[in-house]
Amino acid sequence: MENKVERIKNAIRDVPDFPKEGILFKDITPVLQNAELFALSVELFADVLKNTNIDVVAAVESRGFIFGAALALKLNKGFVPIRKPGKLPYKTFKETYELEYGTDALEIHQDAVKTGQKVVLIDDLLATGGTAVAAAQLIERCGGQIASICFLIELTFLEGIKKLEGYPVQTLIKF
Repeated sequence: MENKVERIKNAIRDVPDFPKEGILFKDITPVLQNAELFALSVELFADVLKNTNIDVVAAVESRGFIFGAALALKLNKGFVPIRKPGKLPYKTFKETYELEYGTDALEIHQDAVKTGQKVVLIDDLLATGGTAVAAAQLIERCGGQIASICFLIELTFLEGIKKLEGYPVQTLIKF
């Protein structure tokens, strides 16, 4: 598995000063452009979840959707989108959270997750943890249980994992 992870890690490029000055953005576009690496990423997510009981896959807009939708298909599970405010057409729950460079909010349909469903939450990157905590809280407000939270990348120096204490977290690549 280590060699597979390294192949993906080596494809991720750094983009300085994006989305604002002082941020070093980890760009997953080269991974997505390579069908083998993209498929390998989804396989690795499925591998780390193979012993986890899951009813549905949820993902955070927008890059999380890429991995979440692919993983949902691979696992033969439904997909739940967690989106920016105003993007979902039905009744929603909303959570506001802090980013490493500001504040934002997420929404989920109130009926997106049924009470007691076990949910795996997918996103591309764990930075400060605010997005993941907000998404997990939305799932829980619907009555769902977090079976696992999975990230392609974790920026360990930002210590976002600390905000996720109590949740089972899986990360494929650490910087």
